[in-house]
Amino acid sequence: MEQLDQIATIIALSMGVAWASGINLYAAILMLGLLGSSGNLVLPPDLLILSNPLVIFAAGAMYLVEFVADKVPGVDNSWDTLHTFIRIPAGALLAAGAVGEMDPAVSLAAAIAGGSLAAGAHATKAGSRVLINTSPEPFSNWVASLSEDVLVVAGLWTALHYPLVFIVFLLVFVVLMVWVLPRIWRGVKLVFTALISFIRGGPKEPPKPPKLNYPKSFPELPGDSGR
Repeated sequence: MEQLDQIATIIALSMGVAWASGINLYAAILMLGLLGSSGNLVLPPDLLILSNPLVIFAAGAMYLVEFVADKVPGVDNSWDTLHTFIRIPAGALLAAGAVGEMDPAVSLAAAIAGGSLAAGAHATKAGSRVLINTSPEPFSNWVASLSEDVLVVAGLWTALHYPLVFIVFLLVFVVLMVWVLPRIWRGVKLVFTALISFIRGGPKEPPKPPKLNYPKSFPELPGDSGR
């Protein structure tokens, strides 16, 4: 039983940091670093660097930048696009580091699963923001951003204290993500199609075919008069 609890804890921590990285990487690093440096969390050896004061300061500064950028419509989309190249590899590295000193194959498997999970969470967040930004008012954007921050902190806290509960939550999230991502992608394509059409000056009507002027009556042919 104790061994099962340990496995559940490792899975919850590794997949939890990967999932959180796809949504808000800096919040995840900052939370783990503060918990590790304060002694409230025993970090795996490969994640001990997160408790370094310099890493905590850098994560805190970048979190403040993201906190502001994530609330500005349009800027958040550019920020998400840039972080496609940061959140996904970081999620894979954190997931691999969270399994601790185990077989290299286990670390590689954790990196693959963690990178995939981070990519899915990032795609869901970024795609949802594109659709939300079609609304003219900024309040929905602010609500979405704050909700994501709360979700990351609450999710990691659950992963650290109630691993089995988090694993169930994560499975539900993955199922919903698989269902919603194709719909988000279709919506994003419609948004960009409309934007490109607007930039080009709107849809143009196809040219009308030329009018053909037919004679009102045809001349009689020889031999027609006797019919």
